[in-house]
Amino acid sequence: MTHQHRPGPEWRKSSYSGDGCGECVEFRVGRGDPVAVRDSKAPARGALAVPPRAWAVFLRTLRD
Repeated sequence: MTHQHRPGPEWRKSSYSGDGCGECVEFRVGRGDPVAVRDSKAPARGALAVPPRAWAVFLRTLRD
């Protein structure tokens, strides 16, 4: 499922994305909306929509 860009919360670059290395991931979290994740080098290709609960589990897993 893809999620097209729409007005709302701004995109933020992941702190794990390297500077200048070509691996850039951006995400956008809206109140009650799915979390949108996209490749910052190709934003027109759309974004992956992730349920907020699944995003929280993903982040918790990264931190553990």
